[in-house]
Amino acid sequence: MIWAYPDFNLILWLSILFILLYTGYMYRFYLINKKLNVKSYRLVIKLLLRFSYFILFLIALAGPSIGTSMKEIKEEGRDIFIAIDLSQSMNATDIGPTRLQRIKFELKNLVKRFAGDRIGLIIFSSEAFIQCPLTFDQNVLQLHLDGLNTGLVPSQGTDISAPLAMALSKFEAEESNEVKSRSLILISDGEDFAENFRDLTSKLQEAGIRVFSLGVGTAQGSTIPRGNGLIIDPRTNQPAVSRLEPGNMKLIAAQTDGQYFELSDEVQEIQDLILAIERVEGTVTGSRMIEASANKYFYFLLIALVLAVVDMILPLKTIKL
Repeated sequence: MIWAYPDFNLILWLSILFILLYTGYMYRFYLINKKLNVKSYRLVIKLLLRFSYFILFLIALAGPSIGTSMKEIKEEGRDIFIAIDLSQSMNATDIGPTRLQRIKFELKNLVKRFAGDRIGLIIFSSEAFIQCPLTFDQNVLQLHLDGLNTGLVPSQGTDISAPLAMALSKFEAEESNEVKSRSLILISDGEDFAENFRDLTSKLQEAGIRVFSLGVGTAQGSTIPRGNGLIIDPRTNQPAVSRLEPGNMKLIAAQTDGQYFELSDEVQEIQDLILAIERVEGTVTGSRMIEASANKYFYFLLIALVLAVVDMILPLKTIKL
């Protein structure tokens, strides 16, 4: 027999406590019934009944496992690319300390939740680049996340189609006969100066690649710091204001059977994003047989409850009137 919760110290102290309290209780009852001339065997029967279901409760608490069986464990995995907008607008401070710094913090926690999946990083602005290919190595991913900054990419604006095309080409380049679970997490403030992504979404859907988009920023927006000053809008000669524009992000997610989420100081849907990706069925990458024991605590608990109910509704008479 195998015990699921073999905390024998707890069981010992519970037993000692029960014996001390119940011995005092029964001794007091014995003195009372001795004066009333009640036969002592009634007390012995009651003691045995209560002692029996107390022992059964302790056995159930320890989780007895009787017998073993072979169980197949399937190992599943996903391929996930994370595309991160590194345009200058990601330095906006409508989310403290900045949009990019907040994303870097949240992504470290997200990556840890998918330790059994292959994850890659794509960085983009007007162009897209592979920062880290698909890998299981959590340490490498964390190092790349630490090094993210807006100086890694050109600063001529944002083209959301660039990371979509990059992810599609990299997924299709994977030489495998297996149908894999493939997802893209697209992170941006939604500003898109190209708007030529519409042909790509149909290709992504045909390839079975879901896009989960995460809009970063607020509708009010903020100015964009650069060095000791601010980025100036050349059209107005005033400080440029970057605002969250979720329209294209929502459209991309909807057209690829994905979902749209937001991140700001008021709306924090990172956890919802994680849960949505976890609901995507992973690809079975292997299986193994393990020997599993069956916890039979329920039978001991059931018998103990029956004896306790019998003790309550059909009490043995200990006082003779």
